[in-house]
Amino acid sequence: MSQSASPRRTALDALHRSLGATMTDFAGWDMPLRYGSERDEHNAVRTAAGLFDLSHMGEITVTGVQAADLLDHALVGNMGSIKPGRARYTMICREDGGILDDLIVYRLEADTYMVVANASNAQTVLDALVERAEGFDAEVRDDRDAYALLAVQGPHSPAILKSVTNADLDGLKYYAGLPGTVAGAPALIARTGYTGEDGFELFLAPEHAEQVWQALTAAGQEYGLVPAGLSCRDTLRLEAGMPLYGHELSTDLTPFDAGLGRVVKFEKTANEGAFVGRDALTSAAERAEQNPPRKLVGLIAEGRRVPRAGMAVVAAGGADGTVIGEVTSGAPSPTLGKPIAMAYVDAAHAEPGTKGVGVDIRGTHEPYEVVALPFYQRQK
Repeated sequence: MSQSASPRRTALDALHRSLGATMTDFAGWDMPLRYGSERDEHNAVRTAAGLFDLSHMGEITVTGVQAADLLDHALVGNMGSIKPGRARYTMICREDGGILDDLIVYRLEADTYMVVANASNAQTVLDALVERAEGFDAEVRDDRDAYALLAVQGPHSPAILKSVTNADLDGLKYYAGLPGTVAGAPALIARTGYTGEDGFELFLAPEHAEQVWQALTAAGQEYGLVPAGLSCRDTLRLEAGMPLYGHELSTDLTPFDAGLGRVVKFEKTANEGAFVGRDALTSAAERAEQNPPRKLVGLIAEGRRVPRAGMAVVAAGGADGTVIGEVTSGAPSPTLGKPIAMAYVDAAHAEPGTKGVGVDIRGTHEPYEVVALPFYQRQK
């Protein structure tokens, strides 16, 4: 796929502009940031439903009799154990254990997988998979232009989607997907999302994106569905304690540093347990057990000032407070009504309920309390 200097546009670009969206350049794409009030969009997803265009995400298809073996070699998770129709959260790492990206991998058929990468890392993931495919009877295909991706998220999303699909949504489990039609268009319907709410992600041909968006908008009118942009998607995932690449995840961190060592499956049997980064990750796991690194925690403000990524977390002690960590993401929380943040902090200050912690906001140490993640969890 060719890369151009100007941002790419999704199949719904004209529609977003007709709705008055504020557009922004995100990972080389012109994307809707918000349509009106990001707080209203956030609250709609929490209480009713929101409709997102996520067509900037990167879809990569891996097919062939050794597709599972290739992915077990290339990724840290056990991809061969995924059953057709199911999905799994995983990561792709460098030889030194640094995280290249976090991914969702769908097993569409026995020998066919779809890897969904973050927009900013899609080319990196594609290049790594192509390189790592050498010697395997499998094909890695760039399918970024083959898909538009819409997401309907929120407690009313099942009712909304049911009215425009023939798929059995009641039988569709979390982190599972099935083929069906939505508003007459063929789609892969996945019960996944990045908001902390129940919801669905719809992979379909770009030429069908507008008809599906319009059908969902019409079906959702009685349920309070609203179009939602990237701004509220960020506050939703922050409340749900979900990491964002470039903030909570990076090549400077291993999955164990990020508190996500559970996604690394040393016991997988494919390729005799060998996978890219295994040796470095074995050492990282041992270090994390013996001498825990900084831990990812939640911070809730006692005041009103909002923390931002890169700000220092300090121990109490006035202007000369010791730096004990760094904020990775921060924003006002519409659900909690207070500023919140995720931060990596020294293990000695990571226990939930810890007070006497501050965030250095332009020279002032604002008081925060350490809490367990996530900040918000929906009632199931």
